[in-house]
Amino acid sequence: QVQLVESGGGLVQPGGSLRLSCAASGGTFSRLTIAWFRQSPGQERAFVAAIRSTRTTHYADSVKGRFTISRDNAKNTVYLQMDSLTPDDTAVYYCAGDAGIILSSIRNDVHYDYWGQGTQVTVSS
Repeated sequence: QVQLVESGGGLVQPGGSLRLSCAASGGTFSRLTIAWFRQSPGQERAFVAAIRSTRTTHYADSVKGRFTISRDNAKNTVYLQMDSLTPDDTAVYYCAGDAGIILSSIRNDVHYDYWGQGTQVTVSS
């Protein structure tokens, strides 16, 4: 059973940066596709970014050019570097993992088996 733990959330001013981490245990990390989703109050959970075992990356249009997802298999950790943050980025950020997800499903949260508890990101002056 894979366990995921997010960290790195917090309060940041508009235009600022944060780096989120998703640490995994209990499985073969290098085989996992890891994705970040976010959810704001009253909104559905939305895809943010994903990185496959091949290190191929995918981004939502709303974060492309501002967010960067990366992985360190030696540390069993995926990172989400978030730059040029705006208040619209305020949400609880979740990391999710799956070993067998196909490309066409990568942006759909229902296809991920493993989830972290979430970390709050608040962008406000």
